[in-house]
Order: sequence, then C-alpha cells, then structure tokens
Amino acid sequence: MTRAATMKKPDIAEFFRRLAERLPEPRTELEYRNTYTLLVAVVLSAQATDVGVNRATKELFKIADTPQKMLKLGEAGLVQHIKTIGLYRNKAKNVIALSRMLIEQHGGEVPRDRAALEALPGVGRKTANVVLNVAFGEPTIAVDTHIFRVSNRTGLAPGKDVVEVEKKLEKLVPEEYRMHAHHWLILHGRYVCKARKPDCPVCPVNDLCRFKAKTVAA
Repeated sequence: MTRAATMKKPDIAEFFRRLAERLPEPRTELEYRNTYTLLVAVVLSAQATDVGVNRATKELFKIADTPQKMLKLGEAGLVQHIKTIGLYRNKAKNVIALSRMLIEQHGGEVPRDRAALEALPGVGRKTANVVLNVAFGEPTIAVDTHIFRVSNRTGLAPGKDVVEVEKKLEKLVPEEYRMHAHHWLILHGRYVCKARKPDCPVCPVNDLCRFKAKTVAA
C-alpha cells in the first residue's frame, strides 16, 4: 500500500463535512434484527461481502436470532445456512462457541465492553468496534480493508497496519464526525475509492486527496 502525504487538519475536517453532507445518516449494509444477530453477521462478514452474508442470514435469522436458538440449531444446522460464505466451517464453530459463552457468562446478552467482546470466539478488534458503534452508539472506528486503503491512499491517516490507522483516525477525525466516520469511510472505499481503480472523477473529496495517481474521466 502506497502512502500519500498526510492530509492537513483543515482538509480532514472538510473531508468529513463533505461525506456527511452527501450521506448524513450512514448505516451498516449488513442486515440484522438485534444486537446478537448484528454480532453474528459481523463475525460472518470476515473475508466475505455484506451482500453474501445478508443472503445467507436472511433465513437463518428468522429461526435463530438469539444465542439460545442458535445453540438449538447446532453447528451442523448453521453450516447449512452459511455454506455459501468463505471459511464457513470455522465461522460456524465460532458462532456456536460465542453463543454458548454469551449464555454462560453474559446472561445471553451481548456485552457493551470491548474486552468482553474480544474474548468471544471469532471476535477481534474490528468486530468489537463495529458492534460497539452500531449497537451501542460508541464513537469507535472499525478499520477494515476499505478504511485502511482510503486512509493511506488519500493521506487521511497513513499507517502501516490497521491498529496504527485506527489510532490516527481516533486523534484526527473531528469529534462531531467520529460517530459515523467508519461508515462514511467504508462506503467511500466500497463505491468510490475502490481498490483496483478509484473513481476519482466523481469523488467529492478529490481536491483534498493526496493520492498522486488519480484516475481521469474516460
């Protein structure tokens, strides 16, 4: 990943102002029914698309939207619903294990605590950040491949790994934009600042971006 020169603070504020103007209330594209199904959906989304996860969980969440119902379904039953998703066998084991842990240690509820979330099977820092932000309204920033790319390519928050980028974003993103920052960045990376060929001609922050190899209209 090529790093651009770091964006200046006034430009960072303008960067998010424009993204917020275009999409004032961004939402996760994962479909879920409650905090538990959100957690499961995020776990399943690792190395998979939101579209693929939504397709797999559409029927699953109708019959297993609590840890208790998921355990009743069992690992074999879960596999039948998610086998179109990458790494589905390992993910099924993790979902069953985390469901059991939620019942045994948290009364069947998803904890509003980073350490407790990260202690669950299949839940890492990114997943915990998504759940804390979407379910509990915490101003966390979950750095996925899209955010990592956008942060480095634009010069917003260059970093050698996701943790470094996350820490920089926490410091640099103006407070009034922090709640929705990771959604704006994910969606920008998914639909505009794409991996293979960024769509620079339609980018709302083109003039603020430090990326040197900008694409041009055909």
